[in-house]
Amino acid sequence: MFFGWKKRCRQLEAENAQLKAHTAQLEARLTESQAKNQQLIQALAAATKNSRNSSKPPSSDIVKPPSQPPGKGKRRKIGGQPGHPKHEHPAFTPTQIDHHIPYELAHCPVDPSHRLVRLADHQKIIQQVELVDQPFVVTEHRAQGCWCEGCQCIHYAAFPPEVVAGGLCGPRLTSLVCYLKGKLHGSYSGIQDFFGDVLGLEVSRGYLAKLNQKAAQAFAQPYAQLLALLPRQVHLNADETGHKENGHRYWTWCFRAKDFIAFKIHASRGSDVLRDILGQNFQGSLGADFWGAYRKYARQCGVLIQFCLAHLIREVKYLCEFPEPSVQRYGQVLLAGLKELFGALHRRAELSQKAFALALATAEAKVWDAALEPILHPRRYPHGKVHRLIENLAHRFCLHGEGYFRFITHPEIQPTNNSVEQALRFVVMDRHMTQGTRSQRGREFCERLWTVIATCSLQKRSAFEWIHAAIRAHFNGRPVPSLLLDSS
Repeated sequence: MFFGWKKRCRQLEAENAQLKAHTAQLEARLTESQAKNQQLIQALAAATKNSRNSSKPPSSDIVKPPSQPPGKGKRRKIGGQPGHPKHEHPAFTPTQIDHHIPYELAHCPVDPSHRLVRLADHQKIIQQVELVDQPFVVTEHRAQGCWCEGCQCIHYAAFPPEVVAGGLCGPRLTSLVCYLKGKLHGSYSGIQDFFGDVLGLEVSRGYLAKLNQKAAQAFAQPYAQLLALLPRQVHLNADETGHKENGHRYWTWCFRAKDFIAFKIHASRGSDVLRDILGQNFQGSLGADFWGAYRKYARQCGVLIQFCLAHLIREVKYLCEFPEPSVQRYGQVLLAGLKELFGALHRRAELSQKAFALALATAEAKVWDAALEPILHPRRYPHGKVHRLIENLAHRFCLHGEGYFRFITHPEIQPTNNSVEQALRFVVMDRHMTQGTRSQRGREFCERLWTVIATCSLQKRSAFEWIHAAIRAHFNGRPVPSLLLDSS
């Protein structure tokens, strides 16, 4: 009996070892399946990212535009919309009209036997604008030569400085080349074709590039003035986008102040660019997205920063669409608080100052409570399991949450970074259409011209007129006008 019992124990031990091995295999397969499932969830969530729920550019939606639910996004009819003001060209003044062509009735169009009485106050007028056959004037400057018996050489009369500086093209035609290149994103080949086909003037692409370099020299001082004013601003918004140059990656930085916009193309996307441009003693506040360069600069230099709430809302929308239920619930609660915050901002004109402050404070408290839920209410998460996306956002609010609400105590600060992003759209369009630059001179021309165009647009004045005034002053050796409206 004893030996039979011992044999049975050995059998049970062997069976137990087999069961343990099989259990270990099942646990390994379960762990592997859970890992694969998590990877599939992450891949599915990444595939749903677009410009609406992340920081991806709108151009990325072209490949696979997001589908609209039935009944939403109803397209409006083309043409003028009901309630919109009608746009008509104002009539030209008498001094602007070059030719008058009268039309008279010889007889009544109904019955030639009827007598017509001319009414001086009744006229139908059509003002028509047309290009002339040769839309430019050619001026030949001749410097007379004289033989000097004392010097035994020929002396020539001096040309005016603006003629020598301009060369073949005068200041207005040079300004047109600059405008076509910058404002209309024209290529040198396209501008060359325009000059040949429309103006009837044959020029080389190299000469067009030379004209733009003359413009870049004219813009140098006003551009430097704006860069020097950046560190003195009370509030700035900043953002950056990629720039191409001969296969190398550069970055176009944009700084938007209250009265002007300045661009700087740099090889770095790091905080060193901010230190170089704004300095280490910048006393103003900085509006930006959550890119690490802005956080590092703010931390090292003690700068007040306002993080873009629009970027945060897009990230929260991504959480609302994430396949994990706990992540969706967290995102929905946080999004509701943010919507209440923006609702208070939109009702600012309707509320008293006290009611507006109370509405902002209430909404801010809800956002804080929702964002820090894993820390303030850990029991809402069974077994203490918190998804990585929730942990990351809660940790962000612990470290940088105050940066999202700086605008509440500083009225000069905007809650979003939309203003500088709108200024960068023009640069992004130029990058896609012209394929970037090819040299340092090209970078200098672009950053100066973009600064001129964006600043004039912000100030609602003609960029072409300022460009012409600057180039004309530069050709004449006079000071170039400032880009600031309040400057003499």
